[in-house]
Amino acid sequence: MIRFSFLAAAALAAAALHAPAQAAQPAGPAAAVDPSKLKAFATLPDWSGVWTLAPGVPGGSFDPSLTVPKGGQSGLAGVRVDAPLTPEWAAKYAANRAKVDADRFPDPVSFCGTPSGFPRVLTIPDGYEFVVRPEQTWILTENGPNVIRVYTDGRGHLPPDEIWATFSGDSIGHWEGETLVFETIAMVGDGSTILDRTGLTLSGKQKVTTRLRKTAPDMLESQMTIEDPVALTRPWTVTRLYKRQPVGSRVFDYVCTENNRNPITATGQTLTLDTSGNQIDRKVDPAPEGGKAAP
Repeated sequence: MIRFSFLAAAALAAAALHAPAQAAQPAGPAAAVDPSKLKAFATLPDWSGVWTLAPGVPGGSFDPSLTVPKGGQSGLAGVRVDAPLTPEWAAKYAANRAKVDADRFPDPVSFCGTPSGFPRVLTIPDGYEFVVRPEQTWILTENGPNVIRVYTDGRGHLPPDEIWATFSGDSIGHWEGETLVFETIAMVGDGSTILDRTGLTLSGKQKVTTRLRKTAPDMLESQMTIEDPVALTRPWTVTRLYKRQPVGSRVFDYVCTENNRNPITATGQTLTLDTSGNQIDRKVDPAPEGGKAAP
């Protein structure tokens, strides 16, 4: 977001009329960028096409390798991820899981319009596209406003007085051969985003270092190392794989308000509707005094 007053713009325009002609220079953290140090376009890896999470990893949890029971479905009662949580965060997670068991822990994206957030965005069952350029790499997802911009032009993170927490965070990277390595900071956490539907969250103080590389002609690997002094007792590394889809595959934008089959009742219960819009839940809480029944 750039704030710029009309008077300031007029003053700069007037000054430009009397200034000698010169090449435009980038402002802010990118001011010291040397174009000659950018990775040559011809040497960039080919990550074209549409990618999805590799098949054979059921459950939908953030870290399938730590999911109990193995292969358990995220969002169902009794499923958890054995992440290295601090005592404070383990207690918070236990409280969230109790809400999941009671079907009272709605996914924030169910409220529509909010992104999945980083790092969860790299673990969702949607289509991905990777736009790789010398100065930036963009990670685009099929569902909602999920865009990750990784700057590889030599700039650093924004200074403290210009940065605030966002869903995507601020990502600065570099290339190590054909591996994109980037650090992401300034992400929102607990209360705004979740890692998965088991109720797992981070504190908002997290830093994520991601290594993204191709392991086979049609396979990408992301290795995310998460550090969070509030939520985690040690760095936590999560590895996920993505498979390139057949040539000609397309990504189609959609948002959760389309064909929404998960209305939430006045008591906070999440319901499920069939293809005809009929409620299929066997048990529904009674509406509160003076409230309305579920749609």
